[in-house]
Parts: sequence; C-alpha cells; structure tokens
Amino acid sequence: MPHCGPVRVLICPDSFTGTLSAVEAAAAIGAGWRAVAPEDELVLRPLSDGGPGFLAAVHAGRGGTRHVVDVIGPCGRPIAAEYLVDGEGTAWVESASAAGLHLVPAEARNPTRTSTFGLGAVLAAALADAPARVVVGVGGTGTCDGGAGMLAALGATSRPAGALTRGGGDLGRVTALDLAPALAAVGERVLEVATDVDVPLLGPRGAARGFAPQKGATPEQVEQLEAALTHWAGLLGRGPDGRSAAVALGAGAGGGIGAALLRLGATRVPGAATVLAASGIDAELAHADLVITGEGAFDWQSLRGKAVAGVAAAATAHAIPTLVLAGRVDVTRREWITAGVAAAFPAAAEPGESPAEGLVRAAARAASTWARR
Repeated sequence: MPHCGPVRVLICPDSFTGTLSAVEAAAAIGAGWRAVAPEDELVLRPLSDGGPGFLAAVHAGRGGTRHVVDVIGPCGRPIAAEYLVDGEGTAWVESASAAGLHLVPAEARNPTRTSTFGLGAVLAAALADAPARVVVGVGGTGTCDGGAGMLAALGATSRPAGALTRGGGDLGRVTALDLAPALAAVGERVLEVATDVDVPLLGPRGAARGFAPQKGATPEQVEQLEAALTHWAGLLGRGPDGRSAAVALGAGAGGGIGAALLRLGATRVPGAATVLAASGIDAELAHADLVITGEGAFDWQSLRGKAVAGVAAAATAHAIPTLVLAGRVDVTRREWITAGVAAAFPAAAEPGESPAEGLVRAAARAASTWARR
C-alpha cells in the first residue's frame, strides 16, 4: 500500500456455508491478519446477504427484540426459529432460521422432500405482531418447494389437500391453489423479500438447475424439480400488476421462496444492500482503509447480489480497496476487478486443517501483501 502506518481494516465476511458462520469467519480472518500486522486496527462486522446470519447482522445494527418460535423444520422435525422486531417496528425474518441447509443432515439432503412450512409459521408469528413492514431474508435454504410450504402455513390450500407441505417433488401433482387466506394474512403491510441472488425461478440459473445440486439433488431430481416448479409457476399465476412472479428478479432465491413472496405482493430488495444499510456498515466505511469480505465460494453467484458484491460496491463508493477470501475462487481476475474487488485469495483448508485454519492462513497471506509496514 502507498504509505506506512497502521491500517484500519473492516472485516465483514458472510458465512462460509456448511463450514463457518460469519462470526467464525470474521474471527479467523482477524487472527490471520493480526499474526502479520499486530498493530493494525481491526473492526469485525459479520454480514449476511439474506441467508444465514441475516438476523444477527440486522440486530447488531438496529437492535430490537428477538422472538423464538417453535416450528416444524425442513425435514419435518421440531426446531426453534427466530424473528426480530426492531425499534422502528419493522419485523425481520430469516428463511435459513427455519428452512436452512444446516438444518438438514447430510444423509437427508433431498430437496424434493424438504419443506418451507416452518418459515411460514415464523412469518405468521411475525405478522401477528402487526408490524407495518416485514422484511424476509432469503438464502442458504435446504429447500426447493417454490415456497409452497410457507404459503400453506399462512393458510393457502391446494387440491389434493396437503400437497403444499410435501416438498418440491409433489408440486406437479397440485391441480388447484387458493392463495386468498395467505394474501389476507399479509394484508396491507409492506412486505419485502431480501434475496441473496437475483435469479428467476426457472432455467439454468434458477431454483432447481442453479441451486438444487448444492442441496443434495441428483441430476434426475433436478429435472423433476424443474418440471414441478414450471407447473407451480402456472399455479401461482400473475400478481395484481399482471406480471408472473416466476420471472421476476429473485424469484428463484431460497428454492423459489422468492417467487411465493413476490406473489403475495412483496417487493424484492437486494439482500446484501439491505443488510449493509441496516447494520450501519456505511459509518464504518467512512473510517476504513481496507475492507475484507469473503464466503465459501467466490463464483458467478457472488456477482449476482451476494454479500461479496454488495460489500465491494459499497467500499468502491468510498474509494476503499476490497479483498475477498473464499474457500474457492472460481471467477477470473477480470470478473472480480469489474465487481470492484482488488484481490482474491483462496482459503481452502489443507489436509489435516480445519476450515478456520485455512482461512487464518489465507488472511495472513493477504496481510503480507496489503498491510502497511
């Protein structure tokens, strides 16, 4: 860097899905950086793009009260999920809290069968608090049911009865859908869906073909889900504006939760930008010299609305360089520079290392280049 002296480093990673929470990732990055540049001032602000950690990041910036709700998780077992009501009366709901991939044991990962019913129960509890505004963070789920389970928990019904709660694989059997009770549950409230990606419901980068393999789907199950969601898109129909929710940006987020919320009248907002605004990161950027963010895989999804892209854009607006540390770096240098990233460092653990140790080592390597000494 151009001159000597301690650096004020803002460390704001997302979670490393399946290995490290955002809090754990921030601590690992901080430890690696301090090993090389102990005099630098480090500010740790774990983030989220709408997926895991959404409530924690918003709560850190806005305060409020977190409410625990006992619901049925994605595999049909009881779990405890949460929502947050902040000091301004906005309710915040995290889809991963009730339908996250981390709630699905590795041997049970079959998104043709996992359900978002628990998310609907959390959302119903949040709506019962009568907030004027509800923001649902969507990402990091172990489901691909088009939000059908969520709609059922809000009162929607289908023919045959019960088909909405059996996972995405059963959506092709639904012959009729009544959304009126779910629409009534939302009422006139402002509903926002903060998504981690801006993809549509269907197609090569949609809910099934783009993301179901990460949730345990076989190639055959991916095509089963794509066909089921295509049928589901027709059942959801068009909103009051005459547009199909299935083709909107963010409709494919959370295995199609985005499409269901959009059909209920939600407005899609970028998850990363929403969390950045709610968490007060802009105030930290005003005093930072360098920003470090990261996630499990720095790939095409990262550039489609995830936390890494949001952080880089915000830092660029302050003329601050951004470094990315990721378990895998799958984008090219040209791609990451275009997104406002100055450098990217792979952080995969070596044999015998824990994921945190791999990240510590990558952070130390980044500090050896970017710390002022």
